[in-house]
Amino acid sequence: MDQRQILQAMSGLMAGMFVAILAGTVVSNALPTIIADLGASQSSYTWVVTAELLAMTATVPLWGKLSDLFNKKLLLQLSLGMFVVGSLLAGFSHDTTLLIFSRVVQGIGAGGLTALAQVVMAAVIPPRELGKYSGIFGAVFAIGTVAGPLIGGVLVDTDWLGWRWCFFIGVPFALLAIFLLQRTLKLPTVKRQVKIDWLGAFLIVAGVCALLIWVSLAGNQFDWASWQTAALVVGGVLLLALAVLVEARTAEPVIPLDIFRNRTVTLTTVASLLVGVAMFGGTVFLSQYFQVSLGKSPTIAGLMSLPMILGLLVSSTVAGQLISRTGKWKSYLVAGAVIMTAGLALLSLIDADTPFGLLSIYMAVLGIGVGMLMQNLVLAAQNDVPAAELGAATSVLSFFRSMGGTIGTSVLGAILANRVASEMTKGLEKAGVAGAAEGGSGGGEGSVPDMSTLPGPMREIVEHAYGVATADLFLIATPFALLALVAVVFIKEKPLKTTSGMERLAEESGGAAVESAAVPGQRTGGSPSTADSGPAAPVG
Repeated sequence: MDQRQILQAMSGLMAGMFVAILAGTVVSNALPTIIADLGASQSSYTWVVTAELLAMTATVPLWGKLSDLFNKKLLLQLSLGMFVVGSLLAGFSHDTTLLIFSRVVQGIGAGGLTALAQVVMAAVIPPRELGKYSGIFGAVFAIGTVAGPLIGGVLVDTDWLGWRWCFFIGVPFALLAIFLLQRTLKLPTVKRQVKIDWLGAFLIVAGVCALLIWVSLAGNQFDWASWQTAALVVGGVLLLALAVLVEARTAEPVIPLDIFRNRTVTLTTVASLLVGVAMFGGTVFLSQYFQVSLGKSPTIAGLMSLPMILGLLVSSTVAGQLISRTGKWKSYLVAGAVIMTAGLALLSLIDADTPFGLLSIYMAVLGIGVGMLMQNLVLAAQNDVPAAELGAATSVLSFFRSMGGTIGTSVLGAILANRVASEMTKGLEKAGVAGAAEGGSGGGEGSVPDMSTLPGPMREIVEHAYGVATADLFLIATPFALLALVAVVFIKEKPLKTTSGMERLAEESGGAAVESAAVPGQRTGGSPSTADSGPAAPVG
């Protein structure tokens, strides 16, 4: 594929990625209204948030493995179709049971999009050239992250639209992505016998879900030290131990265990997990800090995160271009980890009185570090595995990054709730009000205080409490970023390959047969360019 064909194919991929990101962000400002309209409980609020994240995280490895076995384009379109179905079900929901189920369907589709977009990019673009296009990926990530909460807030506040459009709005983008992929993505299908490891897939999904449910609900629905914790942790660990036994014995494992013998894959996986904990676990509470501690509206709070997103976009674009030009990538990983650690450390200094100019600098530093680090971890792993394991390696990194984000969000959320309660109690006692702070668990989901209804003195106490508590979260996240830096330092730099994943696969398989859809039964031999550039449209 030449540059024009790659950019055309990227249009469908990026539309799909935008849909996946939008699904997770657009409902954040709308959920209180949704839950109130459906007359649901606090537990339902938690599950509407958790269900999509659980389904997405748990199914990423399965989608990645399927991409190594079946037509990647067809799988992408299938995941987009599942997203459309889930979105329509969510939009027409009249009770939380259907809403939670629809979020699971959305999450499965989003898991496919998350895993497959990067796999397909690696299949059609050589690692040496991937940097040129990483800026596009960063831009889509930035727009989806910023636009989601803004769009959700506007839709909820617009009388003639309402919260149901938070789910409907992603449908046109998903349908557009399906159409663009059909028209622009040209991938040959390598014919091979496949056998899906359904038992391993079930054990992995069940074990991961048990642990994710534990970290999502512990400290909120039940205590960290409780029988529910014991049951979920022991059950999850046993299921994953069985999964390891099954994966070690099957011919086509969902997660090939031998990829962890590769030092680069192991270290980039560890770094991705730690980046997830540090970055997502810390920044997810920034919007709450803007609204509660700084007293901004949901729309303004969404705009205030722009410095971090712009930092991410600029650094990922510039680093990608320099990597493609020079072929050197490790220095950008190390620099990104250092800058991300510095950004988190700077954000640990904030409080309710921090000027926005200074806050913007801190957020931009964090965004620059994440932009240099996150995408290039995937590049390093993809460059160092056989083409037949590109999907598995890519999805493993995405899986552990999502897992880290889930763990970080849950644990840091519990810490935030306790810290807010403690600071509010101190503030009230200092003001001469006896007793614990009412609503001290305001850090919990759905229980953020309505600042517009609070009297002046109480508002100051709440603002101070959230400012101190949010700073503490970044201080706790900083050591995880430092550990990610240690992992990155030990990654060995290897020259970037100059052939795409499909070309490498053809070489590794010794000229495996590639079938063209336009002429059934026609086979093209060992030349990868023949499969990619022929006049007939490839399978899928």
